[in-house]
Amino acid sequence: MKEVILAESAGFCFGVKRSVELAEQMLDGGGACYSLGELIHNDDVVRHFRERGLHVVETPEEVPIGAKAIIRAHGVSMDVEARLRARTGQVVDSTCPMVLRIHKLVREASAEHRKVVVIGTASHPEVVAICGCCENPLVFEDAQALDAYLEKHPEFGENPVTMVIQTTQTRENFEQCEKKLKKECTNLKIFDTICEATSTRQSEAIKLASECDAMVVVGGKHSANSVHLSDLCKAHCGQVQFIENAGELDLDALRDAEKVGMTAGASAPSWIIKEVKQTMTDEIKNEETTAGIAPTEKSFEELLEESFKSIYNGDKVTGEVVAITPTEVNVDLGMKYSGFIPTTEFTEETGAKIEDCIKVGDQIEAVVVRVNDVEGTVQLSKKRLDAAKTWELIVAAAESGEIMEGVVTEDNKGGVVVSVKGNRVFVPASQTGLPREAEMSSMLKEHVRLKITEIKGRRVVGSIRAVQREERRIAAEKVWSEIEVGKHYNGVVKSIASYGVFVDIGGIDGMVHVSELSWGRVRNPADIVSVGQEMDVYVISFDQEARKISLGHKDPNGNPWTKFLETYQVGDVAKVKIVKLMDFGAFAEVLPGVDGLIHISQIADRRIDKPGDVLTVGEEVEAKITAIDEEKQKISLSIRALLEPQRDEYDDED
Repeated sequence: MKEVILAESAGFCFGVKRSVELAEQMLDGGGACYSLGELIHNDDVVRHFRERGLHVVETPEEVPIGAKAIIRAHGVSMDVEARLRARTGQVVDSTCPMVLRIHKLVREASAEHRKVVVIGTASHPEVVAICGCCENPLVFEDAQALDAYLEKHPEFGENPVTMVIQTTQTRENFEQCEKKLKKECTNLKIFDTICEATSTRQSEAIKLASECDAMVVVGGKHSANSVHLSDLCKAHCGQVQFIENAGELDLDALRDAEKVGMTAGASAPSWIIKEVKQTMTDEIKNEETTAGIAPTEKSFEELLEESFKSIYNGDKVTGEVVAITPTEVNVDLGMKYSGFIPTTEFTEETGAKIEDCIKVGDQIEAVVVRVNDVEGTVQLSKKRLDAAKTWELIVAAAESGEIMEGVVTEDNKGGVVVSVKGNRVFVPASQTGLPREAEMSSMLKEHVRLKITEIKGRRVVGSIRAVQREERRIAAEKVWSEIEVGKHYNGVVKSIASYGVFVDIGGIDGMVHVSELSWGRVRNPADIVSVGQEMDVYVISFDQEARKISLGHKDPNGNPWTKFLETYQVGDVAKVKIVKLMDFGAFAEVLPGVDGLIHISQIADRRIDKPGDVLTVGEEVEAKITAIDEEKQKISLSIRALLEPQRDEYDDED
């Protein structure tokens, strides 16, 4: 054995990696944790989680009431999920987004009364879960099983049929089943639901197996994708070892192989892959030492040749950070070119200082953006490489509806651009959540949460409003579940009308009528409140069926009528302010929020045609309180009673 070649895509796929990370986070939170079935098909990983406190159960009923549970990447049927959520305090759903897409497809097929055909292993957890999301599906292992069924049921082709396939099945199996159904069915919908990562891994395995003298496949013996990898390698290579860990490796059988290829299933963790490769690498060194072969060292001519190696746009390179300036990070690429990365790629989104993001001596991966042969420099981009690595996350989020986070980096009339894990996501103005008249630039550098709504090629479209709408719906349900008359909320003014103010109290709007804004007189609500202003409000009444809430803002303890009764009584004289003139008299403010009526007969000691002949709005005069109606909260005032007694035109003649 002289060389070991590891496939680039070996190991955890996105779905399995996500499942493992979610399980780790759940365990970090403490408390009893349960997994519905083994988290992934790998005994070493299962053992690791068992030691951390993750209990494996087979049915929801085995999970203690109130405990935390995780749904593994394979997913579960709708019935199982409902039973699980009915028992547990917290359910972490780590179902692979690719599998969730299949669930959606078969549910839609059932709703359209289409017959669902699933290509896969009937007993596999993923297939069991898929079948639990539709009505009476048919499951076939391969084209032969499908063919045997069609021969017995020639009428089957007359049904509207939808075909999906287990994510870890081979491309060859999919194409054979597709061909068979296309021949027999007149109304057919076929969805290629094989995971792209699975296809890539299988293609790489076939290529390696064809070029190497021996192959080592790492994965769980009961893992479907690992078994398929092993079978594919055996079809193209005469010597294949299918192992779960380094302890099962047969080094003696590999000694005569010049070149050994290595791949790993989606459930094989990186530490096992590294251990297996390191074991083989150590064996190669031992063989060289035993044979008296000195470690290979490159000659001066070879090193010199490497230093003049050409480099092209799009190349992925690795180098060492040798200097950091306020504007760029200098990278030694080990060749004639000097690389640099703008510091904005490290700090623009995070807002952190460059020295907190990277240090001299750090190894860094980047992609070549532009080569300047004259100056001998290469502009590099770490952000573009990161974006390429995280593209799969963006695609998966579009399928699953997962909420993503990013930073607004650009604005224009049409909307804003959000950087999500280094990828550009365009958010149309209508989906930003801003009012129509708002400036898009107000969102620059803002951290936002959004959903991926559309992917066309490399163009990604997202919606911030969709997340806000969902969060608002959840918040509104919480408000309705806890609302009661008299309850106080710290709300935010959303809009203003002539008759009142609409206030957001946490996911739902209530209305404060103009009469409830202040104890004083309010001509226009906009005179005392503004949009965006925080307000302390309380519930006066609500109608959950009509989804209406009436709110108050006036402090009950500040009721001016109460203050009036504590200050004045019948017979007292008060200095009042004329606020309104009518044909029958004048209204005067006794205290802010408390008005009294001066009847036209009580304005002067003579007959007058109208109150305006004597009084003007805004004028302050003294008046005597002649009557108080506490029940109706009305006050009668008299100016005439304070004038010198003399014959009045209104008195009856003697």
